Amino acid sequence: QVQLVESGGGLVQAGGSLRLSCAASGRTFSNYVMGWFRQAPGKERERVAAIRWTGSRTYYADSVKGRFTISRDNAKNTVYLQMNSLKPEDTAVYYCACRANWDTLDTRHWDYWGKGTLVTVSS
Repeated sequence: QVQLVESGGGLVQAGGSLRLSCAASGRTFSNYVMGWFRQAPGKERERVAAIRWTGSRTYYADSVKGRFTISRDNAKNTVYLQMNSLKPEDTAVYYCACRANWDTLDTRHWDYWGKGTLVTVSS
C-alpha cells in the first residue's frame, strides 16, 4: 500500500521560504513520477511541480518558476518542494502525488495522493 505523507507547511510572511517534504513508502519508486499540487479555498487543484524519481526530468507551473524547486532524496524516499519568495497567492493546501510514468501530468490522472499540508502566506 503506497503512502505519501506531507509535512513542512505553516504560516510564513510574504517573501519568506518554506520547504515541504513528502515521505513515500509502500513500493519501489525508481520509475515513478512525483508531483506537488495545491488547492486554494474555492479553487480547483492545480499542478505545481513534478519530478521523475530518477531526477532526469522536472516540470514547474509558470506561476512558480524561478521561486520553487522540486528535488528528491532516493535514500530517504522523500521528495521536497523548496518554496522561496512566497506570495499571498501561494496560500493553499499542498498535496504530494505519484504516478507510474510521465505520459501525462493531468491532475486527474495521478495514482496516489497524500492528505496535504497547509501553507499560509501573510501579506
